[in-house]
Amino acid sequence: MFVVKQSDATSKVQLYAELNQQLASLFADEADGLANAANLAALLYEALPALNWAGFYFLRGRELLLGPFQGKVACVRIALGRGVCGSAAEKRETIVVPDVHAFPGHIACDAASRSEIVVPLLKNGALLGVLDLDSPEPARFDQADAEGLGEAVQLLLAASDMTRLCG
Repeated sequence: MFVVKQSDATSKVQLYAELNQQLASLFADEADGLANAANLAALLYEALPALNWAGFYFLRGRELLLGPFQGKVACVRIALGRGVCGSAAEKRETIVVPDVHAFPGHIACDAASRSEIVVPLLKNGALLGVLDLDSPEPARFDQADAEGLGEAVQLLLAASDMTRLCG
């Protein structure tokens, strides 16, 4: 049984260092991409403050398909280039949105969401999907979140066989 260690970190950098250490341990004996993505979403949802959604969308053709997540029922399919997830996937770059209502074409799966961060899953130059986190607080995410979540995604991709999730 894996127990999430509650952090008393005083900075986001320290919090993500602790989380990513837990992730490395969690992934050490598991290579299944679905299982690892599910556990990553659960760990982030439990350990990070002020989230109302944490999860994945995986690339299928020209759209993103809902994967493992924690939070309310979500949008199932998102076209590339549409909303924050589709834009991050199309641009292949992390997008931090302090106010989702000001983002052109934002897709409101949960009306309570006020800010969002989306990190693309890129392996050997190929887009596999995105990690998406939403918060009910405006401006919840910043560069420290982008870097910490980027490292978490790299740990996931290095440890996991993602072939059956993307296609």
